[in-house]
Amino acid sequence: MKEVHFIAQGKGGVGKSTIASFLGDYLKTKASEQLHCFDTDPVNPTFSRYAALEPEIVKILTDANNIDARFFDGLIERLVNDEGIAVIDNGAATFVPLMSYMAENEVPAFLAENCIRMIIHVPLAGGQSLQDCMTGLSQTLNSNSAEIVVWLNDFQGVIEKDGKGFTDFKVYQANQDRIIGIVHIPNRNPDTFGADIKEMTTKNLTLTEAQNSGAFGLMPRQRLRTVQRDLYEQLDKIKFLATDASNKEV
Repeated sequence: MKEVHFIAQGKGGVGKSTIASFLGDYLKTKASEQLHCFDTDPVNPTFSRYAALEPEIVKILTDANNIDARFFDGLIERLVNDEGIAVIDNGAATFVPLMSYMAENEVPAFLAENCIRMIIHVPLAGGQSLQDCMTGLSQTLNSNSAEIVVWLNDFQGVIEKDGKGFTDFKVYQANQDRIIGIVHIPNRNPDTFGADIKEMTTKNLTLTEAQNSGAFGLMPRQRLRTVQRDLYEQLDKIKFLATDASNKEV
């Protein structure tokens, strides 16, 4: 059985492409299968700039610059026909068309019939973005039957409401069976960790690349190693087929 990972959120500027690079880097490091990465963002294809992951841009704009959901057909065929695992980054502009396409075409069920497990990774940001992010999470849960991984990105504020954390939110309580994992990205010191991550993303480097890059000194590399170790330990707890040793052939 294969596995595909979509990153989707209707709210822009919440770290989708960065999370896609984290996930792609993790799977490239941990999984033995070939990794395929795709960027469907027609406005700002940031993920496509992470050369180490060799992402392909999926054209979903017509000649009139309108989004045509039928262009997702070709991507789905690739997911079925190509061997290995896939990471697909979707921009905010493609969120509504993608959710509609998945619902109309019953994509998770179709992929499951072809022995492909589908997981959608949904970033949540705090502060003023939280309500829009929660709307995006609800729309994702309501439009398809895929399993969900939620990423709590604290860079705009802690994800909490009325003193309650995410696991106390009604949407989590009602969907615990489908939310198979939660990954927390804490808001670390902006003068050290924050500056290092900003430089890394500006250079379009993965965490692994940055640690091997001459562009970073000893302590920045150490801080990025800390970030990577923390993320990897959280991702290791999620039962991805691609990284589950029990699914490997002996």
